[in-house]
Amino acid sequence: MKNLIIALLSLLSYTTMAQEIDAESWKKEAQTNIRLAPKYGNAIKSEAEKVADAELIKSYTEREGTPKKASELLVQLGFSYLNKGDLKTAMYRFNQAWLLDPKNENVQWGFGGVYFRLGDFESAIEQYDEGLKINPKSSDILTDKATIYVSKYDKSESAADLKMATSLFKQSYKFDPTNQNTLFKMSVLYYITDDCVNAKRYFLECKKLGGKQITPGYEEALYKKCK
Repeated sequence: MKNLIIALLSLLSYTTMAQEIDAESWKKEAQTNIRLAPKYGNAIKSEAEKVADAELIKSYTEREGTPKKASELLVQLGFSYLNKGDLKTAMYRFNQAWLLDPKNENVQWGFGGVYFRLGDFESAIEQYDEGLKINPKSSDILTDKATIYVSKYDKSESAADLKMATSLFKQSYKFDPTNQNTLFKMSVLYYITDDCVNAKRYFLECKKLGGKQITPGYEEALYKKCK
């Protein structure tokens, strides 16, 4: 499926970016640096660490007004670092967001994103599933989970991976038909499977909303294939 590289650029960007550390080394380091593990690895913290956590919670709550708002701010910061490729700082921010609001599903979305970047799909799925237990209607989590199965399908060409990706994208679209990330990736999925009608449908829906997620070259590739 090498001829699909252009169409898959955005889907595979998490795992094709150069990494300073692989998943195995990351988990090994997390055994001594609990900040690299989701929820701090559920470790029993020292009194000094508990005091530091309490001060952080107080500081961010006073700054943002509520723990929930503060948690969302830290999630956004986490994704900012994640998109820059700074996985460690991203995980630190996601863990701080969890401290402020353990019921914020977007924290699990962030944890999953770190593992996704590391190429550890199974751990990413575990985190996404935890987030979906909190909010089964999270379009963002459903779409990123679907993206994993598209990535797996690109290598395996497994009907099961394709079926799962399709199902998750449809759920995501149902809950938020304006999610441009979902729309673009659904278009790519149908492009891969030679369904030109749906590939163009979701592409046009995404473009109508601004097309921010559309990667360079995809429109040309789409209309060259789907005339």
